[in-house]
Amino acid sequence: MRIGELAAVTGASVRSLRYYEEQRLLTSSRSPSGQRHYTPAEIERVHFIQRLYAAGLSSRTIMELLPCVDAPSEETSDAAMERMEQERERLSAHIDDLRSTRDALDVLMAVNRAHRSTLRPGARSVRDKDGAGRLP
Repeated sequence: MRIGELAAVTGASVRSLRYYEEQRLLTSSRSPSGQRHYTPAEIERVHFIQRLYAAGLSSRTIMELLPCVDAPSEETSDAAMERMEQERERLSAHIDDLRSTRDALDVLMAVNRAHRSTLRPGARSVRDKDGAGRLP
């Protein structure tokens, strides 16, 4: 099948499929005119790549996991599991950072609410000639 057909079947864009090939995540054969041709097996591979991207993995990390798919063995399975555990730890740390950032924003919002409650009614903002709001 050609690249447009693979894109239609998988829901991936043609641009994404070209990127997957550039990153060596996907392979194709070429016709004499240079058109890409894929086997039906590439459909599942694209779905697998999409699931890995949806899990927050980079193309570099996905490349490290593919030996487990391409040459399944206890060794490649163990390596893939170890790599996924590292990624999970990285994502958990990022989530913790985001929670801290959200908590800091909550504090700023509370300070702003307290400040706004001290403003006189009608004195919250004044519009200057060009319509921009400013505090008095």
